[in-house]
Amino acid sequence: MANAIFTLATYVMLAGMLIALLRFVLGPGVVDRVIAFDAMTIITLSLITIIAHFAGRVIYLDVAVVYGLLSFLGVVSVARYLENGL
Repeated sequence: MANAIFTLATYVMLAGMLIALLRFVLGPGVVDRVIAFDAMTIITLSLITIIAHFAGRVIYLDVAVVYGLLSFLGVVSVARYLENGL
């Protein structure tokens, strides 16, 4: 039962990734693209954790944490640049 729920969640996340990718490509402004990129990062983190569950490898969770920290720093630096420059 849990595998069916994880599989369904994976498909929902992939659909969300496509929607965020569409917003990233067609976004009217830079802020829309940054938000779409952040959403794609969060979805990617979720997919990495699901892959870690299916593969039974805990090391993937460490990769997800590092990826999340780098993404957070990237979004904060872009936000500071857009606000008033670095």
